[in-house]
Amino acid sequence: MKSHKILEAPIPMRWVGPIKISGHVVDEKLSVPLATYETPLWPSVGRGARVSNLTEKGIVTSVIDERMTRSILLEADDAFAAHQAIQSLQARKDDLNTVVATSSRFAKLIDMHSQVVGNLIYLRLEFTTGDASGHNMVTNAADKLIPWILAEYPQLRYSSISANYCSDKKATAVNGILGRGKYVVSEILIPRDVCERRLKTTPEKVVDLNIKKNLIGTLIAGGLRSANAHYANMLLAFYLATGQDAANIIEGSQGVVHAEVRNGDLYFSCTLPNLIVGSVGNGKGIDFVEDNLRQLGCREEREPGANARRLAAICAATVLCGELSLLAAQTNPGELMEAHIKMERS
Repeated sequence: MKSHKILEAPIPMRWVGPIKISGHVVDEKLSVPLATYETPLWPSVGRGARVSNLTEKGIVTSVIDERMTRSILLEADDAFAAHQAIQSLQARKDDLNTVVATSSRFAKLIDMHSQVVGNLIYLRLEFTTGDASGHNMVTNAADKLIPWILAEYPQLRYSSISANYCSDKKATAVNGILGRGKYVVSEILIPRDVCERRLKTTPEKVVDLNIKKNLIGTLIAGGLRSANAHYANMLLAFYLATGQDAANIIEGSQGVVHAEVRNGDLYFSCTLPNLIVGSVGNGKGIDFVEDNLRQLGCREEREPGANARRLAAICAATVLCGELSLLAAQTNPGELMEAHIKMERS
């Protein structure tokens, strides 16, 4: 008979860096923990980190937006009744937040979006959730809101606590358009000589490959709001090392790389509109996770949400390091496979 004891699965982890990060959330050099079986990821991210230290500002990170969502599914008798109910609810955000406050001292309803399909109401509730990624927090808030809505609008009926319009752990367009998690952009300006010496390529080659591989290649593959080489690799390694819900790499890996040649130098950026991270909740409480978060400075006494924003900014900088390094390698025939053979078969 199998034991129900909770065990821990060991995954190789290494600290990589330091990465030079600047911006309104983080302004310092720090190393990052990456837990992964794909060991070539460590030196690859490490190369991007070394490049960041050879630039004036390093990797500039900007947290553009933050919200966590839960969509609920309600029913009316017909489409017009559904439409009228939604219009009324949109005008009662203060009342809704009074109900939300009974579920959490951190959750706050900031917006709502809806779709009516026949007599069905897909209501997307959007919250700020402090330092938590917020999955459970917003579901709990929705659980409190539903009976209130049904009492105030007896013409409506319950269908589901989750309607897939959230959209949780699925590759959809809605999250990139309306936002889910942290919307973070990381950017770097790399001098031409650094690009040539440390990345063994040129700004022109990186820009050209980004267009042909990330943009056109993803387009013909049918990618959904995605134009990157391997965001998921860095996200998974960072998520496992910091106690995140790893399934969120599905929407987290939807993002766009943009590169330009600027006065002969390389401008390189990674946009991550669905970066779902938190400094509390989920896998936090496990010793190695707590140690990692402390070393990242995400366990400090700050205003609610500040530690999670810091974690998101660090994560986005890490993604840029790995993305830059891989694209640079792929401009050179044979370099990618040579590195994998050398590191994974040694």
